Amino acid sequence: MTEAMLNPTRLSAARKRRGWTLTKLASETGLSRVSLSAYENQHQDPSPQTLATLAGALGVEEAFLTADDLDEIPVESVSFRALSKMTARTRDRGLSSGRIAILINEWIEQRFALPDPDVPTLTGRNPELAAQEVRARWGLGEHPIGNMVHLLEAHGIRIFSLTDDTKELDAYCLNWHGQPFILLSREKSGERRRFNAAHELGHLVLHGEDKIPNGPDAEAEANQFAAAFLMPRAGVLAQGLTNASVHQVLEAKKRWSVAAMAMAHRANELGLMTEWAYRTVCIDLSRLGYRRGEPRGIPQESSMLLTKVMQQLRADQSGLAAIAADLGLNAAEVQAYMMGLTPLVVGGPSGSRTTGREGHLRVIENR
Repeated sequence: MTEAMLNPTRLSAARKRRGWTLTKLASETGLSRVSLSAYENQHQDPSPQTLATLAGALGVEEAFLTADDLDEIPVESVSFRALSKMTARTRDRGLSSGRIAILINEWIEQRFALPDPDVPTLTGRNPELAAQEVRARWGLGEHPIGNMVHLLEAHGIRIFSLTDDTKELDAYCLNWHGQPFILLSREKSGERRRFNAAHELGHLVLHGEDKIPNGPDAEAEANQFAAAFLMPRAGVLAQGLTNASVHQVLEAKKRWSVAAMAMAHRANELGLMTEWAYRTVCIDLSRLGYRRGEPRGIPQESSMLLTKVMQQLRADQSGLAAIAADLGLNAAEVQAYMMGLTPLVVGGPSGSRTTGREGHLRVIENR
């Protein structure tokens, strides 16, 4: 029987997933840096014992290291924020985490029929108008979005969690061979995570084709899109927020399920508040703790799609272990990407209205 051989692309991905340099991997395994470099550059094959040592140190199964080639995600295709200030370790860890999320998605797609992508490409469009167009296309009207994660999944965007060891990242998106992905930090408030999801949708909509989805201009456009998508102009104007008080801003933020500071900024952006009124509200909100967080905020939204997948797998007497075993990962690694597994918010935040197709997402086993 032929022994399985190390795949250099897999070794590189597993090492970068841990945030390790070759020197660090050498320290963890007792192997020489020269030998490790030779393995990654396909100049030398490790012995079976060395392969087992590498797998153990990297927290993967030998099957992961010997599987098919794993193409890297091009950094220029990812919406990293402040990329020029990001360390190579953070960048590589984020990219490798995204690649694992893609593997998990491919495993699911082989067994379930998932929604096809329905994300318009509006490159170069004014962010406010682009947000209005996407709302119209998705049948959202001027109503609050009940659950942002469910909405994006219903339109074919795959949503996964960023793992705890990528805390330096808020969120990012990428388009992998026509399939859009968004990865969200679990460290943020429910309101902040909704805005991050809308921000990444903005990148997918505005910065497709050949436009690189990072840099100050791209970030500003994605922020403008997110504000307009979550707080549509006509809906906000109808609320009577002219020179709004703190109480009015807090009531409005509950309706739209956004951060209080974001709500105040949107009212100011739409010309509803004078600069003096806006500064006064921001000072008052800061004093109440809303600059650093969202007191009594909404729960984090979780994935309906992944929850349904896991429910079906459990019904078939399998679950995370089946995914982990087939991919050569451990179950804890897989679970880290799964958006909490069970819904925390089913019908949207209190006082909001679920519109569009969120409630019609179906996962059909495709074996």
